Amino acid sequence: MEVTRVTAIEPRSADGRAPADRPASPPSRRSRGQVVRDYVALTKPRIIELLLVTTFPVMFLAARGVPSVWLILATLVGGSFSAGSANALNCYLDRDIDRLMHRTEGRPLVTGAISPRNGLIFGLVLGLVSVLWLGLLVNWLSAALSLGAIVLYVGFYTLLLKRRTSQNIVWGGIAGCMPTLIGWSAVTNSLSWSAVVLFLVVFFWTPPHYWPLSMRFRDDYANAGVPMLPVVAEDIAVARQIVLYAWVTVLTTLVLVPIADMGIIYTVIAVVAGAVFLREAHLLLRRAAAGASYKVLKPMRLFHYSISYLTLVFVGVAVDPLVHLHF
Repeated sequence: MEVTRVTAIEPRSADGRAPADRPASPPSRRSRGQVVRDYVALTKPRIIELLLVTTFPVMFLAARGVPSVWLILATLVGGSFSAGSANALNCYLDRDIDRLMHRTEGRPLVTGAISPRNGLIFGLVLGLVSVLWLGLLVNWLSAALSLGAIVLYVGFYTLLLKRRTSQNIVWGGIAGCMPTLIGWSAVTNSLSWSAVVLFLVVFFWTPPHYWPLSMRFRDDYANAGVPMLPVVAEDIAVARQIVLYAWVTVLTTLVLVPIADMGIIYTVIAVVAGAVFLREAHLLLRRAAAGASYKVLKPMRLFHYSISYLTLVFVGVAVDPLVHLHF
C-alpha cells in the first residue's frame, strides 16, 4: 500500500501569528435571533440528530415496549445537551484548522460571530447542565455515560487522536457510540449485552460512514494537516478498509437477533438494508480499483446511504419489540 505522509503546516500571517491567535474581525451588530442561531450552530445540530437516531429506538428495545413519554423527552433533551457540549468544545479546540477548511470556515468561532472565550464557557456550561439534567431527571448511570461521551470526544478524539493518526475516526468514534448505552441505561438503569452489541454496530459503522466524507474533503483535511485515512492512503486502500468495516457492521447487526431475541421485522430490515450497504461499499471499491477520478468515484453516495442504513436498522430496533413476530 502506497502511503503519502502529510505534515501539518501551521500557516502564519505577515504579523507572524497563527490564524487562531489573530483576533477575528469584529462582527457587525446582530439581532438576538442571530446570536441564538450562532450558538445553536456551535452545537452541530445535524450531528445531534444522528446521535438521537441511535438513542430513541434503543429505549423501546430496552423497555420491550413504549417507555414513558417523560422519560423519552428527558433522555433526548439531556443527550442533546451532552452532544452539543462536546461539539461546541470541539469547535473551540479546532478553530485553527476549521479556518483552513472550506467545509468549516463558516463556523461561528472562525467568523468571529462568537468569541473563543464565550464558546468555551458555552460548551462547559452545556456539559454541566447535561450531566445534572440526566442525573436528576433520568438516572446517574446515564449521566456518567453522558460525561464519558463528552470526555471521549473532546479529550480522546479531538485532543489526542485527530491530528496524530489516520485511525483517528476509528477509535475516536467510540464517543459517537455512547448514545446507545445512554438510551438503554435510561430505561433499565443498567447495561446488557444487547446494549453492547448496539454500541458495536455504531462503532464498526463509523469508518465506512466517515471515510467517504473524508475522501470528498481530502484536500481540506490535507490543507489543515489532519491525517484522515483518505489523506495519507490511496483510494484503493481506503475502499478496502471501508468494505471490511461494512461487512463487520452488517454481521454485528445480525448478532443482535439471538442476543436480544429480535423478530422478523428487525431481521428483514437488517438483512435488506445491510445488503444495499455492502453493495454500495463494494461499488466504491470497484471504482477505486479502476483508478476512477473523484467525480466517478462518488464517495458521497455511500456517505449519504450510510446515514439511511443506520436509521433503518435502528427503526427496526424500535419497531420490532412493538410488533414482535418470529419466523
